[in-house]
Amino acid sequence: MKTLIKLTLASALALGTAYGALAAEFTKGTVKKVDAKAKKVTLIHEELKSLDMPAMTMVFRVQDDAMLEKLKEGANIEFVAERVNGKLTVTQVK
Repeated sequence: MKTLIKLTLASALALGTAYGALAAEFTKGTVKKVDAKAKKVTLIHEELKSLDMPAMTMVFRVQDDAMLEKLKEGANIEFVAERVNGKLTVTQVK
């Protein structure tokens, strides 16, 4: 019985990890404006498939201050945007 529980748990974790990897789809964009005080960034971005959103220019919240340091006006970036508490938020940048 314990072996079955361990296998089920291991399978669930593996699926969760695989799903998480698929969910983090990076999108190309260009930084138009950074508002560090408000923790927001304006991005000109390609289609955000995960959010079913066409290419456009829009403002996003930034998840943490460390990310703001990576965002410079005019920089070409790749980012992940997600809905966090109902707000469009940049959660990863590379």
